[in-house]
Amino acid sequence: MPPGVEIEASRPPQDSELVARWAVEAPDQLSALRADLGRTLRETGAPPSGGLTGVADQMVLVASELATNAILHGLPPTIVQLMTTGEEFVLDVIDHAPSAAPEVATDRAPGEGGLGLQIAKRMAMNVAWFSEGRAKHVWARFPGP
Repeated sequence: MPPGVEIEASRPPQDSELVARWAVEAPDQLSALRADLGRTLRETGAPPSGGLTGVADQMVLVASELATNAILHGLPPTIVQLMTTGEEFVLDVIDHAPSAAPEVATDRAPGEGGLGLQIAKRMAMNVAWFSEGRAKHVWARFPGP
């Protein structure tokens, strides 16, 4: 199987302000993350839900996928942060395996997983990553309120 495709290495917008933060230790905590993130997005004025066409729903799905990747492939703790610039939302998922660059999986058979970054790249305005100290950040940008 050929190696995956790397995603862009860059930092999120500098003027991003923290809205909320969650620690996720295991996959069984992802449903609580999704519920809390969805509620926080509604309170923050995210464009309304409409199946997977609503920004809030897309952000919840992408956060879940990126957090799952961090839990399965990174080192704990996994931290999910919701930030805003006022015009955009930024999801920042942090794990503690800074040397393990995220890769978009290619050529996997159905059911083998590996679609998280592909989903994120399709739904977000952009997806990128950077390492800082002992942490790796994988982040995605979405239209804001």
